[in-house]
Amino acid sequence: MTTDPQRPDRMSAAAREAARRTESGARTPEPSLGARLGQIGILGWAIVVPTLLGLLLGRWLDRVFASGVFFSAPFLMIGAGIGLWSAWKWMHRQ
Repeated sequence: MTTDPQRPDRMSAAAREAARRTESGARTPEPSLGARLGQIGILGWAIVVPTLLGLLLGRWLDRVFASGVFFSAPFLMIGAGIGLWSAWKWMHRQ
């Protein structure tokens, strides 16, 4: 196997990347327990609120149209989907 002198060595590039990550980790410490619990709380509310809003909208439509749970079930799922999607987006911004 021949190596191209213009192409950087993969091993040295990986070592430099590992050193950079270690240095970055030393500068930016892990969040505290309180901060982690706060993040969990935000994620919980980001999922629960749209789910409950979907359920409330579905129940209201079921009462207006006297349709049993025809609207409640789909709006519950739509609300949960929106909540999970927003939690996913929030997690990736953090």
